[in-house]
Amino acid sequence: MKQRTLAREVSISGQALHTGETVTLTLKPAKADSGYVFRRIDLNGAPEIKPRIALVGDLVRQTTIQEGHAKVHTVEHVLSALNGCGVDNCVIEMSASEPPILDGSAKPYVDLIMQGDPTEQDKEREYFVLEEAVSVQKGNSSLIALPHDGFKISCTSADDRGIHTQHLSLNIDPDTYMTQVAAARTFTVYEDIEELIKAGKIKGGSLDCAVVIKGDKILSKEGLRFKDEFVRHKILDIIGDITLVGLPVKAHIIATRPSHAINAELSKALVEKLEEKRKGPKRKPRPGMVMPSETELDIRRVLDTLPHRYPFLMIDRVVEFIGEDALVAIKNVSINEPFFQGHFPGNPVMPGVLQLEAMAQAAGILMLRRGSSEGKTSFFMSADKVKFRKPVRPGDQLIINAKLTKTRGTKLATAEVVITVNGQVVSSGELMFAIIENSEVEG
Repeated sequence: MKQRTLAREVSISGQALHTGETVTLTLKPAKADSGYVFRRIDLNGAPEIKPRIALVGDLVRQTTIQEGHAKVHTVEHVLSALNGCGVDNCVIEMSASEPPILDGSAKPYVDLIMQGDPTEQDKEREYFVLEEAVSVQKGNSSLIALPHDGFKISCTSADDRGIHTQHLSLNIDPDTYMTQVAAARTFTVYEDIEELIKAGKIKGGSLDCAVVIKGDKILSKEGLRFKDEFVRHKILDIIGDITLVGLPVKAHIIATRPSHAINAELSKALVEKLEEKRKGPKRKPRPGMVMPSETELDIRRVLDTLPHRYPFLMIDRVVEFIGEDALVAIKNVSINEPFFQGHFPGNPVMPGVLQLEAMAQAAGILMLRRGSSEGKTSFFMSADKVKFRKPVRPGDQLIINAKLTKTRGTKLATAEVVITVNGQVVSSGELMFAIIENSEVEG
């Protein structure tokens, strides 16, 4: 399917819901792949903002985006209309910070879009096709997105009083949106109005632009346009808020008591999935390789990296890599260590030379991390400034801090290593070691 924009620019004016400002909004054609762009012509330099989840600010009864000093409030209705009508690229030019609320629905924006004559462009439309379930939850609200060849929303709307519970499931396309969704108006419970006013909201609100509910009565001048108008407006908001992903989404969204806040959470989760998809499948570490993305190594990965085995493996775990040149590792000293039988009977003490070996193995992992360690061995060459300050006994846990201080290519390196037990230094030293191909050793 081709991307679409408007053939001509069209404008509409009215009062903003929350700020109360009078604003003129103009929809203008845009190039393929440009998406939606808000332009604040009332600000110096006419700054532009693309509606993206990373720019979302206030989510109380509205969706706000902000970049630098430029901010746009209550973007959901105009974005819903553009998305629902299948318009991919459009500049939304505004003379104030918030679009006009009009009658509280997206229908006036749909009518405006139709006046602008949506037209196909040369490029194909790109979709985000969801491949696995994504869910978010916040209090008693939840959204689940499931893989689906199309765009479907199943929504349950309910208030805390349990009076106005409604459910609806719709496959969303331009025809369905324009006839079944766009005309549904924003709504509020009468008891919430005072709190909204105290919060500086709804300065432009009136019974002409919202459905007000008091108990089981509708206070607005016009009666309900649909008997389930509330859930339809919730669907309208989801269609607007999901544009924060940046691409039209193919998914089945199942919503229970949605709000702008949780809609944004779902958009954020979908963006994370989209970024993972664009990066491609994660590379799995294979034996002999420490991936740059790995922040720690368990014992299995230590065994993958080092050639040492019982009874000479002196690293149980790498708990943290610090940048490219430092790490923290541990060695748990057990009474079952074979060297305690002879060092010393009745007074077990870990030999200093084995502490030195633990230092060398930790530093060797750092060097092997710079490239594949497959078919290579880290050889301890020399030690300088070695000090043994306290005895290491069974039950101690060695905390090994190693840092590369000098490297020569991929074969020679020098490291500073400090071993502590319970926060006290037990040994330290400066080590030089080499990375040797196993074939060189065998030769």
